[in-house]
Amino acid sequence: MLNDMQSDLLTPEAAFANLNLSLPPAPRPLGVYKPYLIDGKYLYISGHGPVQDDKSLIIGRIGDDMDIEAGKLAARQVGLTILSTIKTHLGSLDRVKRVIKVLGMVNCTPDFERHPYVINGCSELFAQVWGEENGIGVRSAVGMGSLPDNIPVEIEALLELV
Repeated sequence: MLNDMQSDLLTPEAAFANLNLSLPPAPRPLGVYKPYLIDGKYLYISGHGPVQDDKSLIIGRIGDDMDIEAGKLAARQVGLTILSTIKTHLGSLDRVKRVIKVLGMVNCTPDFERHPYVINGCSELFAQVWGEENGIGVRSAVGMGSLPDNIPVEIEALLELV
């Protein structure tokens, strides 16, 4: 695996290839919304859930039937799902210059307090793809009483295009 300085020198596509991860299929909207929207140089990504390679969703509530580490892995899977939407609809991860903002929502029990740790699963992935400087933007990580289909994490993002 490359260190941070080396990954900052690679294109996002090359950095992702070095991670040896697979992208799940880009999800289709299950409601009345667009999965992404381009406005000038900005790419808005609607809330995504943890889609797996077989199109199934990771299901569970953190603090109830899922622990914090499984939640962090679910957040990384959401990040992969977002990357899939970008690659499917824009053709290449290289079209994205930088991450501006991430909003992470965690389906958890009322006593759970480590929402930022869970969302790091996605943020760390983005830092590996776009490098430390461009892959880390501003962020909010909040707890929710429930999320659609009982998914553990939903994440939306705002990105700047090249």
